[in-house]
Amino acid sequence: MELVGRQAQLDLLAGLLSESRSRGSAVLVRGPAGIGKTALLDEAAVLAEARGYRVLRTSGVEAERDIPYAGLQLLLRPLAAGTPELAAAHRQALDAVQGHAEADIPDVFLVGLAALNLIADAAALAPVLVLADDVQWLDDATVSILAFMARRVGTEPVVMVGAARDGYRSRLNPDEMTTVLLEPLSADEATVLLADRVPHLRPTAHRRLLAAAAGNPLALTELSSAVGTADPQFAEIPLTERLERAFTDRLRTLPEATRSLLQVAALDDASSLPEVYRATAVFTGAAVGAAALEPAVRARLVEVVGTELRFGHPLMRSAIEQAMAADVRHAAHAAFAAVLGGQPDRQVRHRAATGIPDESVADALQDAARRAARRGGIAAAVTALEQAAALSEDAGRRAERLLLAADFAAELGRPETVTRLLDRALTCRLSRQQHARAVWLRGACDEGLHSHSSGALSLTALAQEMAAEEPALALRILWSAAQLCFWSDPGPEVRREVLAAVERMVTDDLDPWRLAICAYAAPIERGAYVLNRARDVVLREGDDGRAYRMLSTAALLAGGFGLARAFSEAGGAGLRAQGRLGLLARTVGADAWSALVAGDLGAAIVATEESRRLARETSQTMMYALMTATAAKLAALRGEEDEALLLAEEAEEIGLPVGARPVLATAAMARGLAAAGQGRFEEAYGHFRRLHDPADPAFQVALRLTTLGDLVDAATHCGRTAAVLPVVAELEAVAELTPAPALHADLRVARAVVAADGDAEPLFEAALGTDLSALPLVRARTHLAFGEWLRRRRRSVESREHLRTARDMFDALGAIPWGERARRELRAAGETSRGRTPDVHDRLTPHELQIVRLAADGLTNREIGERLYLSHRTVSSHLHRIFPKLGVVSRTELRTVVGALCRCTVT
Repeated sequence: MELVGRQAQLDLLAGLLSESRSRGSAVLVRGPAGIGKTALLDEAAVLAEARGYRVLRTSGVEAERDIPYAGLQLLLRPLAAGTPELAAAHRQALDAVQGHAEADIPDVFLVGLAALNLIADAAALAPVLVLADDVQWLDDATVSILAFMARRVGTEPVVMVGAARDGYRSRLNPDEMTTVLLEPLSADEATVLLADRVPHLRPTAHRRLLAAAAGNPLALTELSSAVGTADPQFAEIPLTERLERAFTDRLRTLPEATRSLLQVAALDDASSLPEVYRATAVFTGAAVGAAALEPAVRARLVEVVGTELRFGHPLMRSAIEQAMAADVRHAAHAAFAAVLGGQPDRQVRHRAATGIPDESVADALQDAARRAARRGGIAAAVTALEQAAALSEDAGRRAERLLLAADFAAELGRPETVTRLLDRALTCRLSRQQHARAVWLRGACDEGLHSHSSGALSLTALAQEMAAEEPALALRILWSAAQLCFWSDPGPEVRREVLAAVERMVTDDLDPWRLAICAYAAPIERGAYVLNRARDVVLREGDDGRAYRMLSTAALLAGGFGLARAFSEAGGAGLRAQGRLGLLARTVGADAWSALVAGDLGAAIVATEESRRLARETSQTMMYALMTATAAKLAALRGEEDEALLLAEEAEEIGLPVGARPVLATAAMARGLAAAGQGRFEEAYGHFRRLHDPADPAFQVALRLTTLGDLVDAATHCGRTAAVLPVVAELEAVAELTPAPALHADLRVARAVVAADGDAEPLFEAALGTDLSALPLVRARTHLAFGEWLRRRRRSVESREHLRTARDMFDALGAIPWGERARRELRAAGETSRGRTPDVHDRLTPHELQIVRLAADGLTNREIGERLYLSHRTVSSHLHRIFPKLGVVSRTELRTVVGALCRCTVT
């Protein structure tokens, strides 16, 4: 269809095509049915091909939206020859997706990276235009991969353009694709189009058609025959319904054999003309062929492309289906089921379409759901299980299928679907085990903060009830209770209950579940136990990374930040290889927090950026908020106050309504550090003091142990030393129970800072005499505090050595405001101090810094891409821009620059 008056949209696409040789982009076009989205994509394809682009197309079909990767298969089919060039894991993933292999697909993101690399390799030969029409009907797995690629094509010669109908959830977020609204034609444009298509309309009909079509190009052409005979109420009917009526009116003029063939075709989920012929023969009891199809082709209702039968517009398919009587529709589905004996998943979908309870069909749907889940089609598994539940004759099996569907929906991060499925399950008579799963699943999408009204205590009781008959489920429920102890504050009694439960249920001292639950429930009381046992854990070969993730967070909460980082690194490798980015977000997040407390700000910046991005991609809202607050804390340490406050505010907007204490605690730390970095110590004291007030929502029992040094520093600079003495005394008692290195290091410097003049110096010396190599930020802060103390006692010469050391360490670590503070103190002590030399962290973004560190470690571009879920060509583009920023021309020089920085960081 010619698209009149769309020059602005075409100009936009032309601009994107021109820019794509230097940077990629992604656009989603939205508009009502018939507004011309497909025509716009056709124009874009013609324009792109004229400019030497390779065009890849896919399109959503309503009947195929529950077939995992159906859209992706169509998109990648022209690139099949490039598959052998991919890495083995990516090649195997695509083979499995396309049905060439029976291997399970570990995660949709692994398929996404494989598809991205395949398209990027093609784009190295000629720029690529990816077109996706009717996105609202694409299967969830394909949409997830389109979103994955849209976030990563910024440095590729790739343009992605999707089109979606208004009134449907696009499932592509604004941060993935720029949204362009396709406006109706103007009155003049509509008049020109109508005159071109229907030149002999009477003026009255012409006016009525213009009014009825409301600028919709499809309506202008399809309603022309209906306008002359429409009753006075016709204009009041919604436009989509008017169009559907127009299509069904045309259907009635066709021969009976043609109508039957189109009725069957409207229910096909593969657009296969041979299948349509065979199913129509079963449906009518008589053979049909091209002769029966020809009238529909002449009426422009369908077209034949190779062996595919395509409707002229998706509304034609839906109009025909809706006009079918129920018994006719059921008979057509049965006809398809009869000819699809070799395709069990498609066959069962047609068998299920009758809606009549049948346990054999429900069983087949449940089997199809399992197969879909193994291929990464989690959304399709949810749909199949929900259908299976509806067809279940047995109430117990119906409930079981709804609970399985809710479990998969929780994995997708769709709390509204989980709630709907659980509400339906609860109308059945549930067993004790099923009821326990339902209660547990209520909080599976949000760390339990919204959904568990009675919180960790009820979950603990539930876990103990299930321990004998379902130990694995009981442990998962207890793990949720322990996580609630982290995200909220259930109080000491509840923590003791959780602790007692895990010690009864898991007797193996080296079991990762036991250690993690102990750390979450009682990070102080069981800190020594967790750290001592965790060092001795030997995981079984083939661990999927989950145990390492649990051990890393257990060590973090117990204060063993070095051990936490070791576990994070070990677990992250397996999770990256499998594409399990949801768990990877949490594992990398543990590394980020540990690196931050330890003072390795470069590593913390890199890990925080990655964890935050992955949490957003995998719909982990609270984890995203926590890592946003962590990014705020890093920005504050770097002296980027505006950025720190913006990030803290974003995190608080998510965490405050549900009382997510780790989020609020970390945001308060960021605000305190931002104020302290600018010398506003009274304000800083107020923020840090919140972390030690049990009545404050920012109080978190484990995380506050890392903030004593900041609190005491702010207090002594604003004349509130006496006010923090009770906190110091309280944490002295806590230190009797836990070996947490950061707490003990902070206590040593705090004792010196708050001590009387006669006692302070030996305490400072004792603090510096301790091995602080694993906590360079604490060591730098101790030198600064000692230097300040000496200078204020008029011992300027002695103070200079400590202040110089503090300056150099803060500069190397990247804690810029504290380095400047040391310089000011040096000037006051009579010594001119050189300015700080910008380092790698100042010149690079967090994402670039991550790539640089991996390149400096000797990884190839392809290996870096596999690790970061980027195409190797994107990595190459980043390095091409990074080298001039750092003044290097080779990887050898890059290793020297990064190596020097890392040595300074750990000095």
